[in-house]
Amino acid sequence: MKPFRFGINIRDAQSRAEWQDKARKVEALGYSVLLVPDHLAAMLATIPAVMSAADATTRLRVGTNVVNNDLRHPVLLAREAATMDLLTDGRLELGLGAGYMRVEYDQVGLRFDRGGIRVERLAESVPIIKGLLSGAEVNFAGQHYRVTGHKIHPLPVQRPHPPIIIGGNGLRLLTLAASEADTVNLTGITFTRGGTSPDMSGWKIAGVDERLRVVRDAAGQRFSRLELSAQIQRVIVTEHRREAAAELHKNWQQLSVEEILEAPYVLIGTVDEMVEALHARRERWGLSYFVTFEPYMEILAPVVARLTGK
Repeated sequence: MKPFRFGINIRDAQSRAEWQDKARKVEALGYSVLLVPDHLAAMLATIPAVMSAADATTRLRVGTNVVNNDLRHPVLLAREAATMDLLTDGRLELGLGAGYMRVEYDQVGLRFDRGGIRVERLAESVPIIKGLLSGAEVNFAGQHYRVTGHKIHPLPVQRPHPPIIIGGNGLRLLTLAASEADTVNLTGITFTRGGTSPDMSGWKIAGVDERLRVVRDAAGQRFSRLELSAQIQRVIVTEHRREAAAELHKNWQQLSVEEILEAPYVLIGTVDEMVEALHARRERWGLSYFVTFEPYMEILAPVVARLTGK
């Protein structure tokens, strides 16, 4: 089994000092990675925020969670990723996704294609990015991208390329992640209707089992090398687990109280119970890398201290 590690997703700050203080705190609390999402919303721009976090820390890995593939051409993203890895002394983790929020596309005049097309574009983008990061001259002619005789400079520190994370919940996206990524990040939620309607059926045990079967089948012989990750949507420290889950059920009526407690996307209980739950999730599904959000950074820290690297 792979050792546990933990990441924190952080979106915003009001100054350089505040942002870098947050990065230093993430590092001091023992988290492995600080991650920045990529949305056209009230948050810091992803790539400069990642670089500033790296500048403020010494050991902390930094990354994107996740870059919307449709907002950047893969050649441009590969060049940026290589430079980021060089300037962070090899601490970059490159998270990639297919995009899901229609409002962002509408605001900037991009066509919001159906999910299958967006995943197709990402499936073409990933080998272009990996090829360029490995130092190859890339020639690619696909349905969505054409690249002719291109190489990048500089090359990344990490070889053959920085770790690539592909995150999502849909079966097509997870199949792609299993085939191409170093880390497969399960989010548990599929957003339909242009990102406005969450489908949480993937939180149920049967849904998680199905997704891990898809990942295993698609990965084939490379499955043992994959890192499997889950996005923790809520962290609640309490001695009354069922009561806390019942409160969540009021907003998450697609799930029963028991399904909320069993899902790998929520941590509810005492520190001891959370540690036990994470061990059980690693034992059942192979999940070893858990990412959550800034509001839960401090309350999850005792669990991180108990489990990091074990």
